[in-house]
Amino acid sequence: MTLTAEQAEAVGAALELPEDAVAGLQVVPYKGSLPTAVPTDPLIYRFYELVSVYGTTFKELIHEEFGDGIMSAIDFRMDLQREADPAGDRVQIVMSGKFLPYKSY
Repeated sequence: MTLTAEQAEAVGAALELPEDAVAGLQVVPYKGSLPTAVPTDPLIYRFYELVSVYGTTFKELIHEEFGDGIMSAIDFRMDLQREADPAGDRVQIVMSGKFLPYKSY
């Protein structure tokens, strides 16, 4: 989220940020933009892999439960937790997006 000049100055003062960081808080971020079509960062690639492998399953399950529509990525919440496991800690991600049904005209 982009901050207003007043908000950025307040955050900058509270966190003792340099002026270039305060200016950066006022820049509109890229959304949905990656430097390559297929992510090269190993962690981000795993999300790409999840959607590639399970995307059609997610889609079918959402349509089965809610009908024809999409899960919003704008009205969206996420929670990330560490899950202790004797075989190695796990990452638990819960994503919650508002369901938006397709409209008929």
